[in-house]
Amino acid sequence: MNTLTKLGWNEKWQEKAGQSDLTPARIITEYKNLYKIQTDTSIHLAEVTGKYRHQASVREDYPAVGDWVMVSLPSGEGHAMIHQVLERTSKFSRKAAGDLTNEQIVAANIDITFLVMSLNHDFNLRRLERYLITAWESGANPIVVLSKADLCEDSEEKAIEAEAAAMGVPVLVTSAYTGTGLDELKSHIDDGVTVAIMGSSGVGKSSIMNALIGEQKMMVNDIREDDSKGKHTTTHRELIMLPDKGVIIDTPGMRELQLWESDSGLSQGFQDIESLAEACQFRDCSHETEPGCAIREAIEEGGLEQDRYNSYAKLQKELAYLDRKSNRREQILEKKKWKKVSQYQKQIYK
Repeated sequence: MNTLTKLGWNEKWQEKAGQSDLTPARIITEYKNLYKIQTDTSIHLAEVTGKYRHQASVREDYPAVGDWVMVSLPSGEGHAMIHQVLERTSKFSRKAAGDLTNEQIVAANIDITFLVMSLNHDFNLRRLERYLITAWESGANPIVVLSKADLCEDSEEKAIEAEAAAMGVPVLVTSAYTGTGLDELKSHIDDGVTVAIMGSSGVGKSSIMNALIGEQKMMVNDIREDDSKGKHTTTHRELIMLPDKGVIIDTPGMRELQLWESDSGLSQGFQDIESLAEACQFRDCSHETEPGCAIREAIEEGGLEQDRYNSYAKLQKELAYLDRKSNRREQILEKKKWKKVSQYQKQIYK
């Protein structure tokens, strides 16, 4: 099996590339204005062409870790040049920091997302729900990985709680220290499969990465005694080929995951609540004081936890606010576009 095939290149990607004199490559690391790419035979530093930079209007137009790109290779010691990003099959995105709504692509073209949450102080079902709806929205299949089972005395009970919040998503209890659950974790990775590993800082992602890779490639720091959290060690996104099969993308820990256009992900992550809402007496039920509200009834009878519904309502409001900001962003981008056209026309008719 050649390197490109190990990285996930297949007939579908070849069709997207078409007949081209350019070389296919995959983004394995992203730096500021530079990328590390892997071709079938070599690794290069690369940058986008001037034409590409001119045509890109927003941050998400640029390559991200996991992207397949078409490049021209340097004849000497210079950088490879990225001419095209092939259409993505999936992307894990979050809202970038700042007042204006911008998308930050964490990883692209992923098949499976390992959502890591430790079984000690990090265990938080509301955070898990947030990660799950973003994973569903990405187009990848999520798997919940509960780490540090060796530091938890009630891992089975917490796994049951996570299964209830994850709505049919596989939940694996693991320990990189004892090896618990690692074989089952590996069984989900096949030839050509790309896995992204996500989670908060200090949940043990690097330890799991090392266990999958089979060597101490990722730096691991000791946990703090006061809260049992590991110190944050991953500083950038990186795609790594696993020794047996598949590739995995490691990502820095996220202290806060702000949603990005996750309407369908919300529906998928909260199917129980949305099914109940369909049974309400009124179609526009606000689930507060209206008679015949199936959601209020389920909460009162114990079939639905109040905290889970509160989380759903909060995420709904967050997405509505994001949608309003996105509309403003589109208006600004449209103005910039026509400003460019106007400037171009003035240069022509001078």
